[in-house]
Formats: sequence, C-alpha cells, structure tokens
Amino acid sequence: MTVASLPSQLSTRVQAVAGIEPELRAATRPEFGHFQSNVALRLAKAEKRSPREVAADIVARLDVDDLCEPVEIAGPGFLNFRLRSSVLADFVTGQLADPTLGVERAEHPQRVVIDYPSPNVAKQMHVGHLRTSIIGDCFNRVLTAVGHEVLPQNHLGDWGTQFGQLVEQILVERVDASTLNLDEVEDLYKRAAAHFKTDHDFADLARLRVVKLQSGDEETLRIWRELVDVSLASHNVMYARLHLLLTDEHLAGESIYNAVLGSVADELKAKGVAVVDDGALCVFVPGFNAPLILRKRDGGYGYDVTDLAALRHRVRDLHADRLVYVVDVRQGDHFAQVFAVSRMAGWLPDSVSAQHVGYGMVLGSDGKPYKTRDGKAMHLSTLLDMAEEIAAPPVALAAIKYADLSNGLNKDYVFDVERMVQTTGNTGPYLQYAHARMTQVLARAQAEGVLPAHESVTVLTEPQEQALALALSGYGEVVAEVAATLQPHKLCTYLYDLAGTLSVFYERCPVLRSEGEVRDSRLALCCAAKRVLAAGLDLLGIEALDRM
Repeated sequence: MTVASLPSQLSTRVQAVAGIEPELRAATRPEFGHFQSNVALRLAKAEKRSPREVAADIVARLDVDDLCEPVEIAGPGFLNFRLRSSVLADFVTGQLADPTLGVERAEHPQRVVIDYPSPNVAKQMHVGHLRTSIIGDCFNRVLTAVGHEVLPQNHLGDWGTQFGQLVEQILVERVDASTLNLDEVEDLYKRAAAHFKTDHDFADLARLRVVKLQSGDEETLRIWRELVDVSLASHNVMYARLHLLLTDEHLAGESIYNAVLGSVADELKAKGVAVVDDGALCVFVPGFNAPLILRKRDGGYGYDVTDLAALRHRVRDLHADRLVYVVDVRQGDHFAQVFAVSRMAGWLPDSVSAQHVGYGMVLGSDGKPYKTRDGKAMHLSTLLDMAEEIAAPPVALAAIKYADLSNGLNKDYVFDVERMVQTTGNTGPYLQYAHARMTQVLARAQAEGVLPAHESVTVLTEPQEQALALALSGYGEVVAEVAATLQPHKLCTYLYDLAGTLSVFYERCPVLRSEGEVRDSRLALCCAAKRVLAAGLDLLGIEALDRM
C-alpha cells in the first residue's frame, strides 16, 4: 500500500490532537510556509480561551517534526506549517520509483459493472452518445487504476418493435442487408417508419414480424443479425476513433434478456412486489407518482423490465459489487425506480451499490442542444470531423474529452471547438503541451549527455521547486478520490494546477543551464511531472503527446 500524500499525513496528525478537521489551506505567501490552519480560532470560542493559547497548546502536543520545520503561530492564532525539503524530496523520489506514481490500490477490490455507451442498432452514434462514451471510459480507466475489476456492459439497443418495421421493409425492397453500410441502414429505417405510418397493411405485417422475431423465426433472425453486424462494424470504428476501452466482449444488448423477461415479471409477481392493475403487471414504488410497468395489457414488455433483467443478471450472474450507469441525467427517476424495485425484490442487496451517473447535454453556441441545421441530432463522426478541421486528431480528441470531463458531469456545456483546442488556458491541449515541453527538455538533456542515470530529487531550495514537488505528491490521492466519488473534474483541476505550477517552475528555475546536483534534481522534477501528466491524461482517455 502506498503512502498517503504529505498534506494528508499532516492533516491526520493535527486532527488527532485538535479533535476536529484542521482544514489545511495552501499558504497565501511563501513566508507563511506551505499550509495554514485556523483550527485554533475555531476551537477558542468553545473552550473559552484565546486562540493563541489554544494554538500554543496544539503545537505543544503535536508531533510533526519528521514532516515539518517547527510550527509557527501567526497573527491571532493561525498555525503555519512548512514541510521539510528533505521530506518533499524523498517523497517525489519514491514516487518516481513507484510504477503507480503513488496511486493507492483499493484495500477491498470490487467487481464494478459500468453501463455505457449503449447506442442503437440501425442508427449512427450521435452527439447524445458523446458524453456517455467519454465519461464511462474515464471511469473504466480510473477504477481499474486503483485495482478494481471493471466489467463494461454495452447495453446495445438491438431489440424492439422497430426491428419489425426494418425487417419487413427489407423484404419489401428485396435488399440484402449484409451489403448495406450503416448510413444506408439508417435511411432504410426512415423509409420503414414512414411506410408504417401510411400503409395499414404494411403496419400489420411489421407487427407480425416483431412476433416472429421474438419467437425465433429463422429468416427474421438472419436479417436481424445482419443489421446488428452492420451496426457493430460502424460503432467499433467510432469506439476506436474515441480511443475507448471497449470490445465486442463487452456487448450485452437488450436482446440477450428477451428470453428471461417473463421470468423476471413472474418472480416479482410471486414475491408480491408486482400486482396486476387494469390488465397490466405493475410495481407501485413508494415515493413515485407512476408505477413501473413490467408487462403491458397486450402482453408486451418495455425497457423497464429489460433494465430489471439486466440488473438482476449483473448482480446474480456477474457477481458485481458496484453498478454504475452512465446515462443522461433525465433518466434519473427511471433508474431510481429500477433500483428501488430491485431492492424490494432482493436482487440488489445492501452490499451492492447502484449509482446512476447522469450527465448534462452538449449545447451549441446558441445555448440550445447541439443539432444539425434541420434540427436532428448530429452524427458523432460529424462532430469529430469538425474538431479535426481545426486541430490534429489527438489534439482535437483531447480538446473534446477535457471539455467534457472538466465540467461537472450533470451540467450542460457549450461545444466551442475554437476555444477547446487552444494550447493556453484550461484545455486538454494545454496539458498535452505541458507534457510535450517536458519531453523535449529531457530529450535535450539526453542529447547533451547531462541526463542523470538515477532519477533523484535532492535539492529543493527554491519556492518554485518546493511548490512543484508538493503538487506532484498529491497525484495518488486525487486518483483515489475520483475512484470513490466518480467526479473526474477533480482530476482535471489537479492536472491543470500541476501544469501551471510546472510552468512557473520552468520559467524561474533554469534546468539545463543549471549545474551539478541542482541540474540533476531539477531534471528529476521534470521527469516526475512528465510521468504524472502522462498518467493523469491517460486516465482521462487523452494521449500524452511528445511533440506539438
């Protein structure tokens, strides 16, 4: 198990003495040390003593000599902490030697199922699939990094009444579905939908075709499989373009649950969880205005029961300890109801957590949902093409992913390509530039024959050196926090602050123009910063470039 960050170790010790969280804050000025705390001022009123007297008492009982210089009491009773340079240097040197860069492995590793990105068969992935793909992939990477076993589940929309229309239209037009691309399938779907609305005979045949699909008719299943294969081929291209950690082994489409929908409904009825109401089998969940409908009056099943079947499978068969659904924030009530019914049925025990991570919408510059000029959802490939017209593919993708993840997930954000691809400001390309800059520094050091054989931070006399070392020491805890809270914007903020601290260090502390041990130590700092930036970017699904 890796060592907690230095600020965390210090905070723990102060809390043990003071009895409350010390709320360490970064010192406002270098002469105040590295951290400050107002814990004495907060305790003084309750203890009916002066803050300086309380502060003196805390300092007298505090044992932090191995971490800090003597603690100072300032002003009305603030505590100033200055970490020992040798402690900082040793911590970063140890971080360099650790393949995980200080990321602590989970004490109790879990099997985590993440539901994303779940596109539909016979349709192109569109702008609505952008955020689920990026966010779900980030969770996959972060949770894996801390030692959990992640099982992505791509809940493909590959079943339902629309396939009756599609298959029937294919038979009417005598089309070989296996020869179509996804654009052609999507056009065919539009023709089928229009045909269904205007031709009653076709509509009846399409409904019968759904029954044939569900009952396993050989011809219908053959055409359906061809449509699925065409769709998957296109989706896989998009997954690769987005650099997602998804393969066909993660496919778990709605179709795989078709055979068990009846047993799900029957089990809930047998347990008294579900009741028949007006001909439909429903579950009335306390706190919800409308019931969850398992089976309609006509005997058909909707996506509510499919989601229940999927959850039961993930817990009962996949043995998941944690379920994470990365789905539009507007589906919050739906998943809350699914989780509630699953707990009522005993399928979701208290030992298993289930969480819907909702995300906001991607907006255009007008503040409205991002769509094409004719008001339709823009294809995801078109969105990426737009970004790549302005920047190289890895830079464009970094811009898009960082813009998504650096915002609060449940918030909408404006898709502004021109701003997102800038190499200055809080952007993905800015972080890529910081990494590339360090790569070039280290390459020059190697070319000049001054790159030390052993990476060791030994000299931290300048405030900027100390600030960089301190920033680097916090990487592991940030990753652990994101794994626990599923808030990737905190990792983005950390990396952005690190890049800013690195920039100040590089401008004020000459690296290649310094000499001897100072140069070796500063090169080690550059190496540590490069590795942390690369590792952090990788967790965001962003490529760390060596040159820009």
